[in-house]
Amino acid sequence: MSQETTYLELSEVDGAHKFYEVVVDDATLTVRYGRIGDQGQVKTSGYPDNARARAAAAKKIGEKVRKGYAPAVPGVRQKRAVSRRQIVSTRSTARTAPVLWRYDSGAPAFGIFVDGQHCMVGNEHGVITTLDHDAQVRSQVRLPDGVKCIVADDAWVYAGCDDGNVYDLSGKVPRVAYAIAPEIDIYWLDIHDGVLGVSDADGGITAVDHEDEFLWRRPGRGRSAWMVRCDTDAVYHGHSQGVTGYEWRTGRELWHTRTGSVLFGWQEHGSVFAGTGTREVVRLSKAGRHERSYRCDAPVFSCATAEGGRFVFAGDSQSSIYCFDADGTRLWKLGTGCGSAYSMQYHDDRLYVVTTGGHLACVDASEPAIRAAQAGDVPQVRDIKAPREAPRPVEPTIVEVTSDLGGGVLVQCLDDRGRLRVQVLSDGFRRDWSVQFPKGIREPGARYLVTEVRESSRGGFYRAYGDIRRLR
Repeated sequence: MSQETTYLELSEVDGAHKFYEVVVDDATLTVRYGRIGDQGQVKTSGYPDNARARAAAAKKIGEKVRKGYAPAVPGVRQKRAVSRRQIVSTRSTARTAPVLWRYDSGAPAFGIFVDGQHCMVGNEHGVITTLDHDAQVRSQVRLPDGVKCIVADDAWVYAGCDDGNVYDLSGKVPRVAYAIAPEIDIYWLDIHDGVLGVSDADGGITAVDHEDEFLWRRPGRGRSAWMVRCDTDAVYHGHSQGVTGYEWRTGRELWHTRTGSVLFGWQEHGSVFAGTGTREVVRLSKAGRHERSYRCDAPVFSCATAEGGRFVFAGDSQSSIYCFDADGTRLWKLGTGCGSAYSMQYHDDRLYVVTTGGHLACVDASEPAIRAAQAGDVPQVRDIKAPREAPRPVEPTIVEVTSDLGGGVLVQCLDDRGRLRVQVLSDGFRRDWSVQFPKGIREPGARYLVTEVRESSRGGFYRAYGDIRRLR
């Protein structure tokens, strides 16, 4: 029996630019979708016979046509360029920082995550490298598109990518945890207890819940929204006109404070920090009140704080990094020696930066090391190159199949009035709570073994953690 293929596109001048392809091959239905010009995501489902597969395909095609999709020829429309931050980076005129080591990832890097065990860097080629604090490469994974940012939410670590997807990195194989609408050009994202906030190139802000379903979307007050931070109460959104706070459940605007154009954001328990194009980091209370400014010598492209905000760090467009006391006093300014810092994070007396040159650099930010650097005495930098062979791109929809019922929590995927939900079958869990679970691998009636299932902080649902295997 021959294949039946239907290819649709939706392309608007300043909006959506995406495709949707449906292939019926005997009793198998394959759907491929994403941004025009990308490979996209693939989902395959089996049916009892060809008639039922065709009926399912007709339903999916009808839904897309009603949303404005139309038949098209693949390859006629071209891929739109992905927005990337462009910095003409100049060498800092300040003395060089005490860089202990720097890892060359091979491409400009935005994504950074550091904790007590490891350091992660994600670059524009989609490669995420994990190193220990002594700069030994522990692992590498390659996502389908460039990495915009890496964020943590409790025990989970996520990577937001240029393909519009957010990948859960907690297992051996990255899984698509959130599939943002293809027309949204992600600039930054943050996650708190399963609720995702996404800021975009057009200045918009979007909130998505743990089931990967939109809570709300707002156009925002400005353009080029490089900042989003989330907590229990609100989503904090930084853009060309300043910072705006939104109630996380409804998207109701709580406050708006004008600052310089916001190019990066950070948060502490009671404050948010906005790095701006007007050469300062602005500290706001979470009620929107201006608390303090930290003045730099060039536009600020990244910022971070030490625990509790006792130190405030900034990286500018001229390859310099700064440290301020909480009261706004500048303590030091030094050069990175490897480009401007796109992102940064402080941990245990060290400042980690990822740069325009594609480096993850570890700076000794202890007082003795800084004093020595200000006098011109810096350590010999250890340069670490990326492994010679880059990893192959992951296939996030492929799931290992097992017949072993041990070593995990049993969950099942069910069809709930047209929506696929996952619930726990193992003893000791509530059956009426859903499980946050990758949508790309859900199959009606399928059972899976998950390393762990944990209750969300605010309660009401569970979250899958670790490796996922499907039972035969």
